[in-house]
Amino acid sequence: MKLATLRDGSRDGKLVLVNRALTRCTEAGHIAPTLQAALDDWSNVQPKLATLAESLEHDAVPSLRFHEHDALSPLPRAYQWADGSAYVNHVELVRKARGAEMPASFWTDPLMYQGGSDSFLAPRDPIRMADEAYGIDMEGEIAVVTGDVPMRASREEAAAAIRLVMLVNDVSLRGLIPAELGKGFGFFQSKPSSAFSPVTVTPDELGTAWDGGKLHLPLHVDLNGAPFGRANAGIDMTFDFPTLIAHAAKTRPLGAGTIIGSGTVSNKLDGGPGKPVAEGGVGYSCIAEIRMIETIETGAAKTPFMRFGDTVRIEMLDASGHSIFGAIEQVVEKHD
Repeated sequence: MKLATLRDGSRDGKLVLVNRALTRCTEAGHIAPTLQAALDDWSNVQPKLATLAESLEHDAVPSLRFHEHDALSPLPRAYQWADGSAYVNHVELVRKARGAEMPASFWTDPLMYQGGSDSFLAPRDPIRMADEAYGIDMEGEIAVVTGDVPMRASREEAAAAIRLVMLVNDVSLRGLIPAELGKGFGFFQSKPSSAFSPVTVTPDELGTAWDGGKLHLPLHVDLNGAPFGRANAGIDMTFDFPTLIAHAAKTRPLGAGTIIGSGTVSNKLDGGPGKPVAEGGVGYSCIAEIRMIETIETGAAKTPFMRFGDTVRIEMLDASGHSIFGAIEQVVEKHD
């Protein structure tokens, strides 16, 4: 089933079921007022939501036109947002571009940071920043939402806790990252509010593209209307979602509604860095990656980070070419 949260004047919005074509929706407030409420009581709520979703597909319940512009992020705020870096190719390029060797442990022990989760952007909200010098970048990612996960969960327990799948634009301010990391205390100002896809889906909606830990479909990232990235989310993913979840739960339990991100989707090409879409490659899911490759190959980056007026669109299509999650589409605007 597919779920979304629509604006209703409240902070957490209202929960709706959306049909597979993303054209109609029906209110689910009589089952659970919000997505977080549904996740808190998933074992009881899920069967009722599934029945409602099936009725929606057969036009057996009242419905309204679904407009992605009316959607908030599925969880407008969450108890926890932890973002991994599952595509080690991306990490390797970052370090290589600055002449640093990558520790061998990065291939066996996932990187992860805890992001701010109190103010997610809606999928069509602008990215408002005070200064282009911050180095405004998009990061196209996949994320899962979990149920309750016990501390020291096994990989199998972690896999069983995956409730929903969605897309992310994990906005990054590359110009602020070096100074923050230099303090030795992690990201904060360099990781502003993220945005998630208009719709989140249960794994069964993904069919054979979902193998229980990875989503094997290209992630479409467009910059100013031109194809920028088409990297396959199931390729070159060193750490799958059960591994990331178990990693996050090593020393603490995870509450229902925890969001775990994959990190920037990144593919290699013939064992080396990828190529732009315009040159026959699958491109990139963030600007930093192409800048890294330019630095490695020519000694200097030439592709600029996002500027005021630029637009990013992030979407994933099924095998028939239909949008699965709807689209994140955001314009960069100046914050006064």
